[in-house]
Amino acid sequence: MWKNHFVITGLAAAAGRATGMPINSGGRVPMSGIHDHAHGNGLVGRTAIATIAVAFIVMGLKYVAYWKTGSVALYSDALESIVNVVTAVAALIAVRVSAMPPDRKHPFGHHKAEFFSAVLEGALIVLAAFLIFQEAYEAWRNPRTLTEPAVGLAINGAAAAVNAGWAGYLISRGRAWKSPALSAGGWHILTDVMTSVGVLIGLLLSLWTGITQLDPLLAAFVGVNILWAGYHIISTSISSLMDEAASPEDQAEIRAAIQDCGEGAIQAHDIRTRHAGRVMFIEFHLVVPGTMTVLQSHDICDRIEAALKSRIPGSQVVIHVEPDHKAKAKDVVPVSC
Repeated sequence: MWKNHFVITGLAAAAGRATGMPINSGGRVPMSGIHDHAHGNGLVGRTAIATIAVAFIVMGLKYVAYWKTGSVALYSDALESIVNVVTAVAALIAVRVSAMPPDRKHPFGHHKAEFFSAVLEGALIVLAAFLIFQEAYEAWRNPRTLTEPAVGLAINGAAAAVNAGWAGYLISRGRAWKSPALSAGGWHILTDVMTSVGVLIGLLLSLWTGITQLDPLLAAFVGVNILWAGYHIISTSISSLMDEAASPEDQAEIRAAIQDCGEGAIQAHDIRTRHAGRVMFIEFHLVVPGTMTVLQSHDICDRIEAALKSRIPGSQVVIHVEPDHKAKAKDVVPVSC
């Protein structure tokens, strides 16, 4: 459920393109570079700015709702929205860093900066949950009579509606643009919507029944949901920081591309993949006949590289060419010669 991570990409263009390199003395052929996401990065950059603007608007609405009612629950809801503003800014910085081209100290790029943003966001969600627990406890001990509840609830409801619409947009765009931080930001904002809805229901029930303790009880329940969301965002982000492999679907696509476009080779083996933001790193050994020339083996690598980049946008491919006596019997992708 709460498994994706947030990215807002910076205003920069794509990370850049790496060029093909000739086969070196070790037989390794670095075949591709960073896929050009200039158009996508521009769209996500504008989404980043819009997300920060929306976060400020929602935070302001929630504070006005608290000011009108004096509700501790609405106050904690406004505090949680502050986290949205902080994480939106942090994500924007992270994606601008991730969009920087490779350099001497970071030859594989800066893509993992997005996951650090997601971990920060998860940690702040957990902090917001504990702030809600604290406010719920204080409200339980010292119940308050609300002032202008109808106005406050209407304002908070409007803020929740704005958040819900924007959360859905971020989640859908994050999936479409393969941006982990953007997706996580959408899920995070959705937790904010849950907080607002829970607070609204609690206040309505409290006003209807006269039982003031309903407000802090429901706020605590929402805090538990937020805590669970933060845990999932952190755990998934850490998994990605530890070079999580491609999904089974992508791995099947990789094997199919090698098999379909590797005519002239014998087999591929030792296929390894890892994610870094929107980039997937793919490397494997390609076995060719021992009598094949460097030029012929390079042409095969070019075909496979083109197929992989077409099927998996944003992929970087490294192919290690080996002679036929290096062929293996297990865990291979057979290719017809």
